[in-house]
Amino acid sequence: MNVIIEFIKQQTGTTSDGIAIAMFVVAILIAIFGLIGVGISIALFFKYHTLNKTKNSCGLTGQDVARKILDENGLENIKIKCTGSILWGNSYSHYFKKLRLRRFTYKKDSVTSLAMAAQKSSLAIMDKEGDPVMKARNVLIPLQFFGPFMFVPLVIVGIVIDVLLAVKNGGKPNFLFTFIMAGVGVAFYAVAFALTGVILKAETKAQAKSIEILRKDNLATEQEIEWIKELYKYYNLEYVNNMILAFLELLLRVLQLVASIQGSSARSSE
Repeated sequence: MNVIIEFIKQQTGTTSDGIAIAMFVVAILIAIFGLIGVGISIALFFKYHTLNKTKNSCGLTGQDVARKILDENGLENIKIKCTGSILWGNSYSHYFKKLRLRRFTYKKDSVTSLAMAAQKSSLAIMDKEGDPVMKARNVLIPLQFFGPFMFVPLVIVGIVIDVLLAVKNGGKPNFLFTFIMAGVGVAFYAVAFALTGVILKAETKAQAKSIEILRKDNLATEQEIEWIKELYKYYNLEYVNNMILAFLELLLRVLQLVASIQGSSARSSE
């Protein structure tokens, strides 16, 4: 254990055993929840594709279901797009007024197609109705998406500024701007983590609404609804696990920032 702690201290620059131990523990937790996430993703994959091979009782494709639900709720303006994109997948865009369905969801008359089309259409309905949770989601989702990617570019910008100032002044860089930009990057990451809860709440609310619609419009049998609830459960488990991972990654970045500051202070005092 001491060897590991000393190695972490050498790699990060921290002079504190406590910080090094905390970084080690957080790294272990990230690995554990990463493995749990892999297990959930595998289970979700099999559930998604099993139900995508099971024909639904209404005989409608994902496109048909989405169009029917949207039109019956006064949302004829919402376009439905078939996408093969892993990035977007099954989703609803407030900004583009577009509902995206994966290719094998869009054109199949399966239980998965029914579930995804109904849930994403429900997000559009909530958007039209001015649902407060949906309003928050629409405003915050760009930050949630881009926040985690801002840390490294901001740190690079800080390093470049510090090096340029050092060259101009003929001295060594003190990496002040690097630390400042790293702090800003951590702040972006923290905001992104905070927003995941809002987005999850909107998704689960749309899931509940979709179940109501499927029952009301006789689009699904009770057996199909139970299957759909189980599919939603796996999606929610994956999302919660990703939230935990996001928090642990944020914590690790904070510890790395503290370690860097400690290392810089130690070098300055030598």
